[in-house]
Amino acid sequence: MIDPTRQRQLEELDQVELCVRILNCSRSELYLNMRYLDVALSSLGFQADWGRRGAACNGFLIYYGPDFLLEQYRKGRVLVNRLYLHMLFHCLFGHMDGRGKRDKRLWDLACDIAMESVIDGLYQKCVRIPPSMLRRETYLRLKNRGLSVFTAEGIYRELVLMELKEKQIDRLIQEFRVDDHDLWEQEMPKSRMVRRQNQWKENREQLQTALETDGQKDPGESDRDLLEQVQAENRERYDYRAFLRKFSVLREEMQTDPDSFDPIFYTLGLSMYGNLPLIEPLETKEVRRIEEFAIVLDTSMSCSGSLIRRFLEETCSVLSASESYFRKVNIHIIQCDEKIRSDTAIHNEEEFQAYMKNFTISGFGGTDFRPAFQYVEELRTRGEFSRLRGLIYFTDGRGVYPVKKPPYDTVFVFLEDNYTDISVPGWAMKVILSAEDLMGEPHISYGPGETSAGPASGTELLSEPGAAHPDGARQNRRMEENPDADWPEEEIPRDGMQW
Repeated sequence: MIDPTRQRQLEELDQVELCVRILNCSRSELYLNMRYLDVALSSLGFQADWGRRGAACNGFLIYYGPDFLLEQYRKGRVLVNRLYLHMLFHCLFGHMDGRGKRDKRLWDLACDIAMESVIDGLYQKCVRIPPSMLRRETYLRLKNRGLSVFTAEGIYRELVLMELKEKQIDRLIQEFRVDDHDLWEQEMPKSRMVRRQNQWKENREQLQTALETDGQKDPGESDRDLLEQVQAENRERYDYRAFLRKFSVLREEMQTDPDSFDPIFYTLGLSMYGNLPLIEPLETKEVRRIEEFAIVLDTSMSCSGSLIRRFLEETCSVLSASESYFRKVNIHIIQCDEKIRSDTAIHNEEEFQAYMKNFTISGFGGTDFRPAFQYVEELRTRGEFSRLRGLIYFTDGRGVYPVKKPPYDTVFVFLEDNYTDISVPGWAMKVILSAEDLMGEPHISYGPGETSAGPASGTELLSEPGAAHPDGARQNRRMEENPDADWPEEEIPRDGMQW
């Protein structure tokens, strides 16, 4: 007679072996349909976790509950493929290390929405499931709010600004949640965390190269959507405040410099001779601050007035910090479309604040960058600029660029959601900023009895299935007409996932 414990162990081993075969088959099927994922697919191992009711990934291993995985496979191998791909994309897009100070619950939801939107847009038979009404309405609302690329950061920002109720958030979590995120921030040695970040950054760069190469041979709509996501994640992040320091100059200012002398002799003199220090700190200090530069605003019809103002407000905020600029500055704010529309000289913070208070946009014609450079050269010739360090041109990139490099640094600043940088000359710097780079993360206000984990009463996820929305077309049209309108909870369809 076989020992019952031994029998159970053998059955568990058989289950684990079967689960490994299922995951290997899923990996092979994904590779055959999406060969550009070859390196990424081979970067994850498998580990059974009998105490887990679901699946999770820590960037090195996929931890799965065998009972859960077998149940998903019985429903259809497409579910296993989507689960595998969903966790793989979390790793590729750096979601495990990207939360920062964001609210964990909304960040997890934003990451899931971003990854499911990518998978829903692939149109590959091995992962294809028709999206539910709730998914379609969620994607439509986010798109109507100005998100051209569904990044986790952008979706998180919009979720906060929507100020959804707890039941609405719960329904979205039920709809988009695929895996567990409890392993994302588990304690691990810093060296291991750095290795994980570097590995997936390298995988992401290889994926971008493969997608760009495949796109040249056989461009596809679904692959292009994925490529846009990867490019958005691979782009270099900028601290706009730090970037403006590139235009700083070195000059002496009237302030003590404690780093330029030895305090021992200072305290020795005070102790021996009363209030007669042997050496005192210098009364001047060499500092790097902004003194002269030009800001050019593209006021053509293709540029949004709200984006122009947002960029200028952030620049004003940076320059208003006392450590950023000298007390006396020379900054020209130039508005230009196909010709110069206005030029305002700013010499101190008060003038900058007054300019922003009465700021109006002039132009809305065509786009030509050359008149702005010609005008700045005239200002230099007239002596209005003596130590011009650089020119910042905020634009969407749809215009005629000058051919010759000017004798000062030039940077074209684009906002991530709306730009084209194909024709930027090689001598110019290029910075692509997101809304988060400019504005930071929106603040989350919790109501009474609510925390970052949800309401204190412990609202449960709504799991009961419901009927589809009775009039989806009318709902979509209303959202297109007014994407910023409230999103009443009764208007969110309660159709669960069709899985």
